[in-house]
Amino acid sequence: MKHQYPLRTFFIFFISVSLLVSCSREELDIYARPEGLEPPIYQQLQAKKKFNTLLQVIDKSGYQRTLSSAGYWTMFAPNDDAFAKYFQKNNLSINSLDSTKARELIQYLLVYNAFDKDRLDDYQSTTGWIPSKAFRRRTAYYTGFYNDQTFEGNPVKAVASNRNSTAYVNADNNNKYLSYFTDTYFADKGLTAADYSYFYPSVPYTGFNVMDAKVVEKDIVAENGMIHEIDNVFTAQPSIEEYLRNKPEYSEFRKILDKYAVNFIPNAEATKKYQILTGKSDQVYVKSYSKQALTFWPNNENYTKFSDNDGQQEAWSIFVPNNETLQPFLKNVILENYASLDVVPSTVIADLLNAHLWSSSVWPSKFKSTFNGFGEEARFDPATNIIDKKVLSNGFFYGTNKVQETNVFSTVYAKAYLDPKYSIMTRLLNLDLRPTILNPRFKYTVFMMSDDAFKAAGYDYDGAKNEWGYTAPGTTTRTVGDINRNNLLRMVATSIIATPDNELDNLSKDGIIDALNGEYIRFGQNKVYSAGLADANRTLSILGSKTATNGKVYYTDGLLRFTELNIGRHIELLGTATTSPFYSFVQFLKNSALAYNAATGEIIGTASGSFYTVFVPNNEAIQAAVNAGVLPGTGTGAVKTPNFNPTSNEDKLKVWNFISYHVLNKKSLIPDGKESGSMETLLKDNTGDGIRVTVINSVGAMQVTDRYSRKAIVNVAKSNNLSNRAVIHLMDNYLQP
Repeated sequence: MKHQYPLRTFFIFFISVSLLVSCSREELDIYARPEGLEPPIYQQLQAKKKFNTLLQVIDKSGYQRTLSSAGYWTMFAPNDDAFAKYFQKNNLSINSLDSTKARELIQYLLVYNAFDKDRLDDYQSTTGWIPSKAFRRRTAYYTGFYNDQTFEGNPVKAVASNRNSTAYVNADNNNKYLSYFTDTYFADKGLTAADYSYFYPSVPYTGFNVMDAKVVEKDIVAENGMIHEIDNVFTAQPSIEEYLRNKPEYSEFRKILDKYAVNFIPNAEATKKYQILTGKSDQVYVKSYSKQALTFWPNNENYTKFSDNDGQQEAWSIFVPNNETLQPFLKNVILENYASLDVVPSTVIADLLNAHLWSSSVWPSKFKSTFNGFGEEARFDPATNIIDKKVLSNGFFYGTNKVQETNVFSTVYAKAYLDPKYSIMTRLLNLDLRPTILNPRFKYTVFMMSDDAFKAAGYDYDGAKNEWGYTAPGTTTRTVGDINRNNLLRMVATSIIATPDNELDNLSKDGIIDALNGEYIRFGQNKVYSAGLADANRTLSILGSKTATNGKVYYTDGLLRFTELNIGRHIELLGTATTSPFYSFVQFLKNSALAYNAATGEIIGTASGSFYTVFVPNNEAIQAAVNAGVLPGTGTGAVKTPNFNPTSNEDKLKVWNFISYHVLNKKSLIPDGKESGSMETLLKDNTGDGIRVTVINSVGAMQVTDRYSRKAIVNVAKSNNLSNRAVIHLMDNYLQP
């Protein structure tokens, strides 16, 4: 059972009871040491007769008095056999161990406050104990002032940052942590012995291990704390920053950190403290990582410090590719379009570093379920990609033979992001569509639009003012405002196609497909065009392509511009010639004041920004509708002459109803097999609901049926005409309103 109160409470209670039961009022000596009280840690170690070497180390360290008197400690105590192994392994002896090394050993074996085994894995939160959530405790050891050098090689007297943002709090010594591994903590986290053995393959997991040691005897009570006997000597572990500093196989990663992330900031209080302690006059600098917005600072031992003890339950994790892995990645990916890292945008540098940083403990069995700041799992195989693994003082370290396949560098988004010629497109993607195309689980095709193409079309961006500008080609008047940004966003959205079936892997065949924003583009003969390009009778050429983990990009020579024309204007253009199959429908449309605004090209009932599909009956179908009296005509025989410009209200209403019934409301549809069913038209019934038609849609074919079961077949060869968020189809029959 877990203790309900700290161990100190029991000591006080025990003292009080002992005094009361053992003495009369007259004999009571409040200054006498109670009988039965366990001796302090130092004396308890003496009494056990198996910590002789540890006691000598304590003597050399200067901690004898501390451990013999008041205080409140947990000590992990290596027995004599543990020290014998340690001395043999390191070619040392008790005589060759100096006081500095002895002090380091003892300080790292000492944890603040007294914890028995049952309490050790509980987290001391600000609101109380939280069971089975802790695997780390703060020790008495800290690095303090040390010698470092700037990236340029200038020597500095430094102290490590002890926060992630404020860099340094002078009252905080940045004490190191040690890690322990208990059965209750592992059960709570869903961990197994394999998680421990991954870091310490030569040490059996017993359910109570501390670093690479087994606890031989737990919960040895002392007056000033608690002792746990261990069978191995572990030394103070380096921080992630210290470990990297001394591992040349990761020097390329460290160079990037040092050059593009590290700042040495002079600190007056730290300098004063150093000068008082040493009598020297050196300026002291805090080593911070403030040049980049990093997930964490590798020399911060305190975890987030959002609360005093949050380092008990979590630690940082880092995956560092070795030089042989990182160098070709830098050359082939990051520097594909840059001469050196010095000219790479700082955001790219930050993303490269942060892709390998986790603000939580990534346990070996939890690679796939522990996420970094990008929301990405650790994309490494623990069996084949990890070449070095350490539990350090402030986190888990994994050396790798693979670079984290982060989405910003591997998906279609990366092709713009890592190329300075596409900075405007990248900026626009970041405003809206970046999360979408970063998703590696979905396939996309992206038509790349360069800065030069945007500028040639008159668009620009002023970073100092965060201002999108437009200058119409051939003019000098520049306009600014949201309309320019929104127009650009529309073009970029038109350039991105969801292609789960790789429909655009081959652009030599003619086709049409919908973009992410619902608009359509057409392609064929390795060219592509949008509605706006169709207005100008031009296409974009494909200059090249590249593949990514979630799709493909095509490099183009322009912009997928949208049309400024309303839908009716495009229908007019399709039916200008008397020989056009659209001609008769156009004549009714453009002469109908109820259905059409001839000045703007707007079909009455449509709204800017909505999507539509227009089904245009061919000339023969229009003639059949005239003959049936569905549309106005003249004559008394079976074949009537179309009356394109009727004067009676009844005939005008017929035209309006007819045209409205041939427009799908808020839906843009092509023969691609993606959507079929009952669909609303612009024509309303007496209650205001849209009257419906039924569409059967398959790849390369489409049939529309009205409410009287009349069927019309779409003429695909004459259809798929692009308009303003709409498509226009030709069909062989009319729909009866």
